[in-house]
Amino acid sequence: MSLSEPLLGETSDAENQDTPQWKESKRRRQHLPRRIDDVGSTSRWKGYRLFLMLGTGALLLLGFVQLVSILIGLVSLVLPTGVDKIVRDWGRPGHLGAGLVHYPTDFSRDILPKACHSHNDYWRDVPLFSAIRSGCIGVEADIWRFDKDLYVGHSITSLTPNRTLASLYINPLLDILEKQNPTPQIMPDSDKSLHGVFDTDQAQTLILLIDFKTYGPSTWPAMYSALDPLRTKGYLTHVANNTIIQRPITVVGTGNTPFDKVVSLDANPHQDVFFDAPLEQMYLGPKNETAPPSLPNTPSDSDLRPRSAEEPVEQSGQGQNDTPSSSDAYNELNSYYASVSFNKVIGHLDRGEFSEAQLDLVRGYINGAQARGLKARYWDTPFWPIGLRNHVWDTLMKEGADFLNVDDLVGATQSDWGKWKGWWRRGKRTGSWKGH
Repeated sequence: MSLSEPLLGETSDAENQDTPQWKESKRRRQHLPRRIDDVGSTSRWKGYRLFLMLGTGALLLLGFVQLVSILIGLVSLVLPTGVDKIVRDWGRPGHLGAGLVHYPTDFSRDILPKACHSHNDYWRDVPLFSAIRSGCIGVEADIWRFDKDLYVGHSITSLTPNRTLASLYINPLLDILEKQNPTPQIMPDSDKSLHGVFDTDQAQTLILLIDFKTYGPSTWPAMYSALDPLRTKGYLTHVANNTIIQRPITVVGTGNTPFDKVVSLDANPHQDVFFDAPLEQMYLGPKNETAPPSLPNTPSDSDLRPRSAEEPVEQSGQGQNDTPSSSDAYNELNSYYASVSFNKVIGHLDRGEFSEAQLDLVRGYINGAQARGLKARYWDTPFWPIGLRNHVWDTLMKEGADFLNVDDLVGATQSDWGKWKGWWRRGKRTGSWKGH
């Protein structure tokens, strides 16, 4: 072998010069060990891929289950069971129950009466009927007398010629009660009792609270005459021989209603209009004390005094229009409700809770009203926050109030008041109110 020949395994300078640089770099990388951080990156990437694959698989599985559930629901709609099919088609011509859907007194079928009063009922999109549909057994109409007509509305500017006590309440009630009291088709002479508006409780009376907005003595005759159609049919609760005869409608006067007209046999000969007595005069404590304890946020005695009928109309109101100063004047033979503004006698709830003194007041007023045979009602209760409103409602009913004065019919009759605990309860639990 010549000395000029390259040794085995050696590369001549010419060959080295002919080898491209990128091939040389690749050859070197193939013989070098990987760096530690490159190995870690690869492992993490494999972990991410595995996580994504598992997550995607889980979502696909859940989607498949949901799809199957939807398909099963669609199948049940398209191919209902025997009972579902009967219920769906009941009463339709050619199906089971044809001609059996309705019965004479089904106007308010399945509606359960509830102890709520539809405040400012005439404001609703559908006065009277919305309250009945919700089960409220009390409705309210504000009346204004001009000439011989009684208009219904919250203020003079809201009055229109066609919105009257007759058109919104008297005539609809006549129609409802005519339907609820048909001549029986079987044994027509067997049932002589009058049925109220609620089919599920035909003995339940409906309270029609009439709020006098104009001067009481001059409004009274027009109001009393407006009730004649209901009176003639025997639909009005009245007093006879010192006994209450309950009928489908109980009329109660509030606002500027003159108490002396209510108790006068000349002005109220049928004794079928009752009074909304001032609850603030009826406190009766646990030891029969009649002087309510004072609270820092409640008005003074001078603010609670009855007002004279000679004072301007805008300064008068429920229980303040020439009413007796003694609570002994009110009883179940001349009054039905005993009402007061919650804000006026109970005041602000500190941190959204009743104090013990406030609870004593609530109980004392309710006790005093019920001792006289009257229904205790607080109006002007908090309406917001919703949790605070519900808390007040719940407390009043637990303490024995007879009626809730409500604007929100759905919230009062269909909601669970204890479901949502408001900020005041959360604050009390966590102690976040400390220092405020």
